[in-house]
Amino acid sequence: MLEEVERWFADRSWSAADRPLDQLLCAKRAAGTTVSVVLPALDEEETVGAIVEVIRRDLIDGLPLPLVDELVVIDSGSTDRTAEVAAKAGARVVHRDDILPRIPAVHGKGEVLWRSLLATTGDVVCFVDADLRDFSSAFVSGIVGPLLTEPDVQFVKAMYERPLGDAPGQGGRVTELVARPLLNLHWPRLAGFVQPLGGEYAVRRSLLERLPFPVGYGVELGLLVDALHTVGLDALAQVDVGVRLHRHQDGQALGRMAAAIYRTAQLRLSRGHLVRPELTQFERGPDGFVPRTYAVDTEERPPMAGVKEYSGRRVA
Repeated sequence: MLEEVERWFADRSWSAADRPLDQLLCAKRAAGTTVSVVLPALDEEETVGAIVEVIRRDLIDGLPLPLVDELVVIDSGSTDRTAEVAAKAGARVVHRDDILPRIPAVHGKGEVLWRSLLATTGDVVCFVDADLRDFSSAFVSGIVGPLLTEPDVQFVKAMYERPLGDAPGQGGRVTELVARPLLNLHWPRLAGFVQPLGGEYAVRRSLLERLPFPVGYGVELGLLVDALHTVGLDALAQVDVGVRLHRHQDGQALGRMAAAIYRTAQLRLSRGHLVRPELTQFERGPDGFVPRTYAVDTEERPPMAGVKEYSGRRVA
């Protein structure tokens, strides 16, 4: 790694245990900072309820001062009982299409995260994927912690072990095969991030509202790269929260994810001509292999600060 990155890794990599909950509550009370937790969810009835229950139990209910002020599940079109389960567990559930209806929603995780800024009010916004198993509230308190105690930190990613079945360290295949090589080659100042594509991160709203959001799987890479260019490396940090267990995608889904991430990187490298925004994959049928072509996400949402409904809310 670059010498600058080695220094950053030593200074800006922490463990969730470094900041006990009582310390975070004192810092939150002193600063008056509000915290919103957002779970983007699509057909996650098996896991979303347990995540909401843990956050409510450990970080909201029974505390002298809740660490989390808003707990919001953004349902992006589930066909199962995701919304019902999340609401019963104690989350406020908002449907993606009910946020900013003037702009028709498109399918994609980044679309949901972008719209969530209009559905929440916290000074700090913490994103957590809704498919996590054996969830620990340290995933939230750990990454929110530096934003409450370190005034210069603006963007905090979770880092963790990602097993694949019984194999430790073999999860995160798109990270190792696509994102990490891209970052090391083109943005070497980001080479110190252990989980650059992880879905658990906390960011000051004042930064998020200035960033464009790729609508699909490229959102994590796009936000990280743009945050680096907007506020600099020392404003970014990461926190070890243990082990992340979740549902793994099949190989073809990972291929589509990788294509979207590459497209996001290519756009930021060139800001000009895009590579062909399609990906052809092959599935074996009764008569041999059948090609199937998928569109790669090419749309990005503008910084929320420029959306009239958002700026109007702030004036009101």
